[in-house]
Amino acid sequence: MTALRLLAIDPVGMGGVVLRARAGPARDAAMRFAQDIFPEMVRLHPSMSTEDLTGGIDLAATLNSGSLTYRSGLLGRDRACFVLPMAERTGPQMAGQLAAALDQGKECAFICLDEGVDDGECIPATLSDRIAMQVSLDGVQVSELTSAEIQTVPSPLPAVDFFDELPETLVALAVRLGITSLRAPMHALRVAKAHAAFSGRGVVSEDDVAIAVALVYAHRTTILPNVDDPETEAEAAEPDTTPKQEHQLDLPEELLLDAVKTALPANLLDQLSAGPAKTGTGSGSGKRRLGNRRGRPLPARNVRAKPGARVDLMATLRAAIPWQKLRKDAAPHRTGAIVKPGDLRAKRYQELSDRLLIFTVDASGSAALARLGEAKGAVELLLAEAYARRDHVALIGFRGTEADVLLPPTRSLVQTKRRLADLPGGGGTPTAAGLAAALTMAQTAARKGLTPTVVLLTDGRSNIALDGSSDRTKAGQDATDMARALVSQGIDALVIDTGNRPATALNELACVMDAPYIALPRADARKLSDAVTSSLDR
Repeated sequence: MTALRLLAIDPVGMGGVVLRARAGPARDAAMRFAQDIFPEMVRLHPSMSTEDLTGGIDLAATLNSGSLTYRSGLLGRDRACFVLPMAERTGPQMAGQLAAALDQGKECAFICLDEGVDDGECIPATLSDRIAMQVSLDGVQVSELTSAEIQTVPSPLPAVDFFDELPETLVALAVRLGITSLRAPMHALRVAKAHAAFSGRGVVSEDDVAIAVALVYAHRTTILPNVDDPETEAEAAEPDTTPKQEHQLDLPEELLLDAVKTALPANLLDQLSAGPAKTGTGSGSGKRRLGNRRGRPLPARNVRAKPGARVDLMATLRAAIPWQKLRKDAAPHRTGAIVKPGDLRAKRYQELSDRLLIFTVDASGSAALARLGEAKGAVELLLAEAYARRDHVALIGFRGTEADVLLPPTRSLVQTKRRLADLPGGGGTPTAAGLAAALTMAQTAARKGLTPTVVLLTDGRSNIALDGSSDRTKAGQDATDMARALVSQGIDALVIDTGNRPATALNELACVMDAPYIALPRADARKLSDAVTSSLDR
C-alpha cells in the first residue's frame, strides 16, 4: 500500500512498482486499492504489437483520405497508469519499448504483475532496472489489504530537502549489497523524498530512508554482508571527525541493512547468506522457435531476409505509403500504390514449444550395464531441472535385433526412477533399429507440438541390420539411412560416443545427422548431463 501511494506522488521519478503475486484474492484486493489511487488505469498485454504501444500509420484512414494519417499508441497517453499482467512473459522488444517510454520521462507509471513461480521467472532486466520498487504478497492476508485506508496523496511532489551525505550513503550501501545499477540509488533517493512528503515532513528522516531501501534494494540484493564482521565493528567504533551540520541525519549502516533483510523473502535470505545469488534466465514457458505459420505475432521484417517467407500485406503497405508522393512524381503514369521490393515485409511468429529429449541408448554387449547406468543417471539429473525448461524425457534401448521404448515421454521423476530401476542388457547392436524407433517417437511428438531432440548414446559398433540379420556392412548402411531420415524431418540430434576410443564410423554418422559429436569415454552421469545441456543450449 505504501509503494502504491508513493508511486502516485512521483510516477515519473519511480517508473512503477513490480507486484510479485499469483492471481488470487490478495492480488485482487491490492489492485482494487490501486484503482482507487489511479482512476485511469490502462491494461496492457505481453503480446501487444509495436503499433498498439507506440502508434504508427493508420492504414485505413490513409487509404480513405489519400493523405498520410497517423494514430497514437497506448503509450502516448498522459498521466496514465499501465497495468502489465504476466509481466514475466514480456518479450525483449516490448520491454525495450516500455523502457524507452520511461527514459523519455513520460508522465506514466507501470504496475507490473509478476506471476513467476520459480526464481528464474521474472520480468526482463531492461524493464525492472527502470522500475524503482518491488513488493511481494506472499503470506499477506486479504484482510490486511481491504482494511487499508485511502489517504490523500500530495501531488505534485512537494519540495523536500535532504542532507548532503545521503546520496553517498545510498551508493555505499548499494555497493555492499552487490547492486551494480546506478539507477537504484537514484530511485531510493526519490522514494525517500516521496515518503517524507507523504508523511508531511520537509526533510528526509531515518524512517524515510529505511522504507526506501526496503522497497528499492531488497529485490536487487545479490550479496548479504555480515554486519558482525570485526572490521565493520572497528570502523563503526572509530569517532567521526567530520564537521556536522545542524540536525544532520545520523544513519548507521546496520539500520539500513536490517531494513533490507526484513524485506527479503526467507528463502532468498538463506541463499544470500550462502553466497552470491544465481541469476535465472528462463521464463518457464518452453523453448522459443521462430516461424511464419503460427504462434505469437512478432514485428514483420524485410522479406528478403529469408526465402519462402509469407508476405505481411498490412506491414508492407505501411512501409510503402510514406514514399507514395515521391514515387508518383517520378512515375506519373503509374496507377495505384507503388510497392518496391524493399517495402516487402514478412510475417514472423514466436512459438513456445516443449522440448522432448529422446535418449536412444545402446544396451548391447558387456558394457551395457555401465552405459545404462550412465543414461539413467543423466535422465534423472535432466529431469530435476525439467520443470523450469518444460522439457520431457524419453528413453529407448536397443539390443539384440530390435529397439524397445523403455520410457515414454514424461516429466515425472518418480515414474522415471520406477521405470529405470531394472533394464535388460546384452546381445547385438541394432543402431538402425534404435534410430528408427527414435524417428517414430519424434514424429509423433512433433505432431503434438513438442520439439524433439534425439540423443544417441553408443560405442558405434553397429552389427545388426534393420531386418535382424547379422551383417555389419548392411547394418551401417541402414543406420546411415535412418540418420538421413532424421535430417529430412528436421529433427535435431546429438551423438555421444561412449567407447574407450572415438569411433570414426560414429563420427561419420553424426555428420550425416548434422549433429554434434561428443566423445565421452568413461563419462559419469554428471558429465553426460552437462554435455547434453551445453550442446542443446548453443
